[in-house]
Amino acid sequence: MEKKDIQSREDVFLLVSEFYKKVRKDKVLGPFFNRVITDWDAHIERLTTFWESSLFMSKKLEQRYHGNPLEVHIKVDEENNNTITSEHFGLWLNLWFETLDQLFEGEYADNAKNRARKMGTFMFMNIFQARQS
Repeated sequence: MEKKDIQSREDVFLLVSEFYKKVRKDKVLGPFFNRVITDWDAHIERLTTFWESSLFMSKKLEQRYHGNPLEVHIKVDEENNNTITSEHFGLWLNLWFETLDQLFEGEYADNAKNRARKMGTFMFMNIFQARQS
């Protein structure tokens, strides 16, 4: 099967939906996510908007992501007794890459990998720093 690049919100929705199906089933990540997220449909929509904004640099206000993911992740870490580790981010990233590779190829797919890698590093470093305060 020939794969295409990520081209639309529908493609981003497919990516995010398939990715979170894997996360929810993962024996390490699943317990964190399934305990914290109570409305998966809303979460998928929010993350679709986040990734759509990130990948396509949407200028339209209604299509841009509004929120503070770092604040949310720091709170989740605190609520889980500061137990989020680099292993969690590594597993998250591996599942993201696996899902991308299964569904897409091209410039936007590569950009989604690069952005996720940078985001994971940024999140983990800032979560660790927040523990020191």
